[in-house]
Formats: sequence, C-alpha cells, structure tokens
Amino acid sequence: MKPAPFGYLAPRRRIEALEALSEYGVEAKVLAGGQSLVPLLAMRLASPAVLVDLNRIKDLAFIRPFGEGLTIGAMTRQRVVETHRRVVRRIPLLAEAVRCIGHPQIRARGTIGGSLAHADPASELPAAAAALDAHFVLASVRGERVLDSEQFFAGYLTTALEPDEILTEVRLPALPPDAGWAFLEIARRHGDFALAGVAAVLRLDGDGRCTEARLVFTGVGPGPVRVPEAEQALLGQQIARSTVAEMVCIVQDRLDPPTDIHATADYRRHTAGVLAGRAALQAVERIREPR
Repeated sequence: MKPAPFGYLAPRRRIEALEALSEYGVEAKVLAGGQSLVPLLAMRLASPAVLVDLNRIKDLAFIRPFGEGLTIGAMTRQRVVETHRRVVRRIPLLAEAVRCIGHPQIRARGTIGGSLAHADPASELPAAAAALDAHFVLASVRGERVLDSEQFFAGYLTTALEPDEILTEVRLPALPPDAGWAFLEIARRHGDFALAGVAAVLRLDGDGRCTEARLVFTGVGPGPVRVPEAEQALLGQQIARSTVAEMVCIVQDRLDPPTDIHATADYRRHTAGVLAGRAALQAVERIREPR
C-alpha cells in the first residue's frame, strides 16, 4: 500500500518544529528515524494531515556530558549511541541494549528519541532507560518540562508527550563504580522485538551485599515493567544463586504478560524470570571485574 496524502514540513530549527506542532496539534505526526512511523504510514495505520520531519534540525543530534553522565539529543542515531566511546565507558548498559535493536542498517537510521517516543512495549530502549533512571526533556512553544521514566511512559505505545510537544533529549546518570549491569532478551530471530527481556542494574557494598537493584522488563506488559517485590528480595543480600532463585520465583509469580501470536503468557513469564536470574548474576560478575 501507499500512504494517504499528507503535508510535509522539514524545519531547520527547533522552534519552527514546535510552532508547526502548535498549529496542527493532533493532525500532525513527528518523523524522526522513520523505522516505525514509515511502515505505519505505508499500511495506512497512521494518516496524519501533516508530517513534521526533524531530520534537518542539527541541534537535536548530540552526546554531551551531563554531570558524570550524559545527555543525548533525541535525533542521535542509535548506531552512534551504540559505538560512542563516552556511552560505552559511562553508560555501557545503554550501548548493550542498543545492540539488540534490529540490524546495523536499522540502527544507522533509527534515533534514540524516536524509539523512546514510540514506546513499543517490546522494544529495548524504554526498559534500558527506566533501569538507568533516565529523565526526558519535553519541549513545546509553552516551554520545557522534565519527566522521569514512570511519568514519561504512560502505557501501550503511549507516552506523556502532548500533541504539541517533542522529546528533545534524554538525560542519563553514569553508572557508579559499585554498579554492575546486564541487558538480556529472547527474540524469535536476532534483531526482532523481544518476546521477553530485562535490563538490570545492581550495586553492592564492600561486604558484597546488594544496596540497589533495578530490574526492568520488556515484552511482558504495556510498557517497561518493574517488579518491586523481586528487587526488594535482593536488597541487603549477598547475591548467591539461592538468593537469585528466590528472586526468579517472585518475578514469575508477579508478572502478568500477554498472550499473542508470537508467544504465550506462560512462556513470557517463565523466560522473563530466567533472564532476570541470568542478568542479576552477570551484573554481579561485572561489579567484581577489574576496571
């Protein structure tokens, strides 16, 4: 199929894009990398009156220090994020998650902001961002606001973005020296969306006891999913296999994933628990590796 007719705007400045969205509101769609939106247009599942293309706005593509962490412009290509030395050194979990997205050709065109704003419940970046305690900068002609992950992700393919707003950047704190990380997923084929996946960040004190645990799942709910009871089971504990096994049981008991044409709920529930256990152990191994 071919897309329904639409108007096309390609602003060169951020304010021009915001003014266009202010004028057209819900009648407009924002084009970033196009890896999700263009197929939707072609299948006529999306029929905007106007397409606002952000690809000529150069100041939306950057990676800059933000304290000990980084701030990444929404139009930064995923392949750039994956290979950037500052990302690999300061926020390696993000680079690891990006490597699971599609294939190099897709990542060369896809943007970090486009993926986050699309909020596919089986995609990698929302779970990674939530595990990293990311903050999202949303801009409109009315000004800017900054939201955390729980505020930004609102449900299936839904975020807190208003029709006249664009996501301009993502702020990510650096992983502290006592933190370990892992991103694991199962997909039907390499590059497909996850049937189930998990982003894990663990911190240990000098006695090897867990002081912080973040386990954020993808592919098992309407957005990035945390299981607070499972994280709580790790806190104050030395991460032995018995501790992890208890956590896995809690994950598999609490998750309520969907059944669809790709996998059953039981499969997703079981797989997510297994991946959580492996991710926790891998995170601990990385804490103990010399840096």
